[in-house]
Amino acid sequence: MRGEIDNCESKIDKKMKAIELETRLIEFACRVIDMSEKMPKTFAAKHIGSQIIRSATSPALNYGEAQGAESKDDFIHKMKICLKEHRETLICLKFIERRGWFEQGKLSGLIRENNELVSIFVVSAKTATSNPVISSKSHQKS
Repeated sequence: MRGEIDNCESKIDKKMKAIELETRLIEFACRVIDMSEKMPKTFAAKHIGSQIIRSATSPALNYGEAQGAESKDDFIHKMKICLKEHRETLICLKFIERRGWFEQGKLSGLIRENNELVSIFVVSAKTATSNPVISSKSHQKS
């Protein structure tokens, strides 16, 4: 009986972590959208602004897809897409910072959060890759 309770608590804990990460990804994307809307209206700023919106919103969407992954490989693939998109977002943030479109240090919170999310996806992809059996049901939201 205790084993069943522990297993149930473990599933609830994983579900809560998944929801917390999803919320964090959505919040990050919203912050990037807010930042991009304050960028200059030049051709270059519009181009980078559009690109960073795509790369910063993609992880939340792909993470949602990963939760319903059809297989371990599908889950890992979607997690790696999230990682790649966050790395792209970092490069965009560096472009924006280098161009001086915001006061120095203004983007440090976004850069820090992006780096933390990169770390989460690196660990998640490594864990999933090394885990011998991952049931797609264990990644699904109810």
